[in-house]
Amino acid sequence: MAATASAADPGTAFKLLLSCPAGLPRSRVSVKFGQSFDRIPHPDAALEESISEIWNQRLQWNPSLYNGTKFRYGGHAVHYKDDSKEEYCVLLHLGLTDYRTFVGTNLNPLWENFLVPSEDDSVRCQHMSNPLGNGAIVETSDQKIIVLQRSHNVGEFPGYYVFPGGHSEPEEIGIVGHQTDEENLAPLTERVSQEMFDGIIREVVEETGVPASSLTDPVFIGVSCREMNVRPTAFFFTKCDIDSTGVNELYSKAQDGYESTKLYAVTMEELRGMSQRMPGCHNGGFALYELMRNEAKSL
Repeated sequence: MAATASAADPGTAFKLLLSCPAGLPRSRVSVKFGQSFDRIPHPDAALEESISEIWNQRLQWNPSLYNGTKFRYGGHAVHYKDDSKEEYCVLLHLGLTDYRTFVGTNLNPLWENFLVPSEDDSVRCQHMSNPLGNGAIVETSDQKIIVLQRSHNVGEFPGYYVFPGGHSEPEEIGIVGHQTDEENLAPLTERVSQEMFDGIIREVVEETGVPASSLTDPVFIGVSCREMNVRPTAFFFTKCDIDSTGVNELYSKAQDGYESTKLYAVTMEELRGMSQRMPGCHNGGFALYELMRNEAKSL
């Protein structure tokens, strides 16, 4: 279920942490949420101290930075519904982190020093913030895929192509920290699981301008990770009942249009060419989509 790819541009290299080419509906994706999946501080005190130093530097350059809470990716488990081993479910392991720690670990020039030598990705990244990003492969009614070009004033990968996405937000469902009340843990975990699917629809609507009512229920297709600074992203697939011309018209009025400068609705072949100019986590999203298409063809 894991794969690796590299490219001429090191920023586009990726690793697939989990591939679900059948596309899993909400009923087959759940979350185990708790403090045990939070980041573990690094034993090197100087390295830990560099997190604050880098955040303070960033704040001086850009005082409007906001230290929001994020869900931290701490791995996953796959289990089968019954003994037939035909229908599997995915359990995402999520803790909490924040934007400050992401800037100070994943975006730290010394980010590789935070890694632990291990074949187990969650152990390897235990000192990383690793907020779980999300991305959507959106197919229009005329079978085009929506791709955005990042604006040139964003912090990471300016001008690169990306799929619509961002992060599921703990604060959207009232989470600002871990709670110790065991009784409320089950409904809380259910809300977190639902936010994985609600969050990606919200990002698509905000970034493209298409209404939520035009989108099918998203299916989960896997988790990719950028080789550079090991940033993980969960990918989903959804269909839009509007054609590419209509989507382009709606994009001009999109709420979050400032993060991107242009929307493209492209064919699979065009997308393959653009993927060489995508950040690794999104290049991995394209690979997950290809695996999903290949699976559908083989049925």
